[in-house]
This record gives sequence, structure tokens and C-alpha cells, in this order.
Amino acid sequence: MVHTPVSVEDKKSFIRWFLNHYQLKKRESVWILNYLMNHDEILHHLHFVREAKFCPRGIIMTSQCSSETAFRFYKNQLVTTDAEKSFHDIRLNKTEALYLQLNFKKSYRSALYIAVLEENPFIPNDYFITAQDKEVAQQLLDQSRYEFQKSFLNKQIDQALDCMNEEAFLKLTKELQMLEENFLNQPKLLKR
Repeated sequence: MVHTPVSVEDKKSFIRWFLNHYQLKKRESVWILNYLMNHDEILHHLHFVREAKFCPRGIIMTSQCSSETAFRFYKNQLVTTDAEKSFHDIRLNKTEALYLQLNFKKSYRSALYIAVLEENPFIPNDYFITAQDKEVAQQLLDQSRYEFQKSFLNKQIDQALDCMNEEAFLKLTKELQMLEENFLNQPKLLKR
């Protein structure tokens, strides 16, 4: 992802390349991209991002070769598929940040797209975390907790042996045995 500002010229070059290589599902999308390409003031405030739906003012445009929705415009929690309304908003708010997501085949492999793509600051922190990721993270946490508790109990058992404290030794070995049984009976994806 690009962390330095993308130049207006780079944005123009990318849009020109995109329009020459892809057909958009909505002809109004072509008009909007041509309009953007010819207005440096708007291009200065334009950011190519992924997941534009999270942005305060975002547009999603899709090419013929992609299965996503043809067109969406997001503004402050409102969504429209009316490209003319969005065009009107773009014309009236030239200095307001505008976030554009382009859906096209193999977009992740396009060096030109990656070159203009910027980090989307509005994506929620947990958006890309899957249920499997959460499960793996929980298992790692459980494993770490188990290893810490086991180590702690082993040290206490060693101390009880050093002090010849049979009562503490029996109590602690029973706790260790229960800890190991509980841990071994948990469902796991990860085995060490």
C-alpha cells in the first residue's frame, strides 16, 4: 500500500490506463472517471482505496469482468446507485475527500492500481479478522495461559519438595493434573 501521497499525474495516468483496458458496467462511471481525470482540484482530493463503503464519501465502480455491484455512492451513511446524483455531489464538493474503489479482474495483480492505491483509514480494525482467525487466536491464548500456569505450578511443586511440605505438594500436583486434563480435553486446531 502507498503511504506517501499519490500525485495528480499518477492518478490521471492510472485512470487513462484503466479506461483503455476495462469496460465499466455503467456508462455513467466512464463519464465520472473522465470528469475526474480532467479536474486536478478534484484529483488532488481523490484517493483510490479498498472497501470504500466505510468512507464518509466513497464510490464503488465495477468493470464488466467483475461480479460486484455496478455502482454505489456512499455519503455519510447514505447509499445510492444513482450515478447522476453522485456526479452532482462531486461537482459541488470539489475540495472534499473522495474515496474510489474500482472492482476489476485481477486488480490485486495490477502494478498500476497498486501504485495509486492508498490505505483506507476508515476500515474497522477487526474487519479482516475471520471466525477462524479468532478461533486460532483464542487457542494461542489458551496455550499460552496453560503453559504459564503449568510452569508456575511446577515451580511451586519444586518449592514444596524443597521444603518437604507434603500437604502443599499433594495439593499442587492435583491442581497440575486437573490443569493438564482440562487442557488436553479442549478442542484444538493447533498441536505442539
